[in-house]
Amino acid sequence: MNRLGLLDGYILRSTLWPLAGALVITLVALLLERVLRLLDALSQSSDRFGFVLELTANLVPHYLGLTLPAAFFVALFIVVTRLSDGSEIDAMLAGGRPLSRITAPFVALGLALMIVSLVLFGFVQPYSRYAYRAVLHSAEAAGWSGSVAERTIISDDTGLMITADFADASGRSLRDVFIRKLASDGSELITTARSAEIRINSDGDAATLILNDGQQLRLSRAGTPRSLAFSGFFLDVPMTGASRLLRARGGDERELTLVELVTGTDQGIPLAARLAELYGRLARALALPLLPLLAVPLGLAAKRGGRAPGVILAGIILIAFQNLLQLGQGLAASGRADALVAVGLPFAVFAALCVWIFLGSRHRPGDTPIARLTQRLALAAGRLRTFAPARGKAGG
Repeated sequence: MNRLGLLDGYILRSTLWPLAGALVITLVALLLERVLRLLDALSQSSDRFGFVLELTANLVPHYLGLTLPAAFFVALFIVVTRLSDGSEIDAMLAGGRPLSRITAPFVALGLALMIVSLVLFGFVQPYSRYAYRAVLHSAEAAGWSGSVAERTIISDDTGLMITADFADASGRSLRDVFIRKLASDGSELITTARSAEIRINSDGDAATLILNDGQQLRLSRAGTPRSLAFSGFFLDVPMTGASRLLRARGGDERELTLVELVTGTDQGIPLAARLAELYGRLARALALPLLPLLAVPLGLAAKRGGRAPGVILAGIILIAFQNLLQLGQGLAASGRADALVAVGLPFAVFAALCVWIFLGSRHRPGDTPIARLTQRLALAAGRLRTFAPARGKAGG
């Protein structure tokens, strides 16, 4: 028993580092892409950049849930192919350790990750999703920062809009300026100037625009115009727009915890939408212990037919499973299908496929029906490659 425990520990230690590496690399890549989009969306005000770090932190649980199954499978595939290439699995099999016993530590790790996923999907993500939306709402409601980029429209919730055809590097010296201000009483104030300089007030709550050589048009609520031409003009504008409070958490079923999905809330979310979200989260979590049943046979088959067919096949299976789950959730949420059937059927098919592949590999590890199919496809492709040059030479 001690020997078996040592082997289990060795297998688990060999898996943890590839799993951590795959998680970090995938998570960082996804976050970087999202951060760039956030920076672009919030680029109108330098004050809004301070929200990016908080937004990124709230995105971590969401992307961690997305990357966990793929990272786990990649880690399993790497470890199994490494053990297979080093003939370590052959030695375990020759020593009387069956393939199911070799796979047991991977399944145990999958069960642990399933619990992590349930906590992540069920309780952490709903709060982080709402927190992300609240921070993004505050960032979008944040007002003007006191600088204007060239050919960029600055606007906020107070009805203020500023644009300029030219701005220097600091954004404080402008040319060909257009300013529009909508008042709460329905009146409208439009100001144009050939040049302008922006000075931040000492209190930091407003800025003064020193406008040169321009005109101002004031339209009353009734549409009566009043115009003014000036050679010099001072205009005070606020730097912070008033932000509305975001609605309470729970307006979206994705913001509800597992308990709230079962018990319901007073937000008026239909039962079909709550059940679709509940079954979708459970299916994604329960799929983790099944991944070793898919990764181990495909990893062993890589020694015969190469790694590429196994990776491609696994990618197709996982992507199809995720897309079918999303499709089932959409159909169930709209009331077009029963939630248990629409979400449970893709999970049942995925589970049956994993078990079938694993059972087919128990007696001859690495020799699965799918592995034989990929080998035949590779052989056919090789014949085509050898046939094409021979035919070309004959034609020449």
